[in-house]
Amino acid sequence: MSRREKIISRLVSRPRNFTYAELEVLMNLLGYKEVKSGKTSGSRRAFISGTNKHIIRLHKPHPGSELRIYQIDYIIHELKKNNLL
Repeated sequence: MSRREKIISRLVSRPRNFTYAELEVLMNLLGYKEVKSGKTSGSRRAFISGTNKHIIRLHKPHPGSELRIYQIDYIIHELKKNNLL
């Protein structure tokens, strides 16, 4: 099983300890780039696809690094919508 398959499998299992760092790795493997919008963006982040310019927006978790379940569900939904899962 490749690294990409392992991290996708982990995401789809909806773990409570899926970290933002894991999300960054997954999004890079899927061809997305992370974007911070200016100095006042705070924890808002966007991942933009290099191929079709699809945007996935979310807040970077803080003070911890684990994503919330609603964020994981949103990411799964958006990736399925674009046939990446």
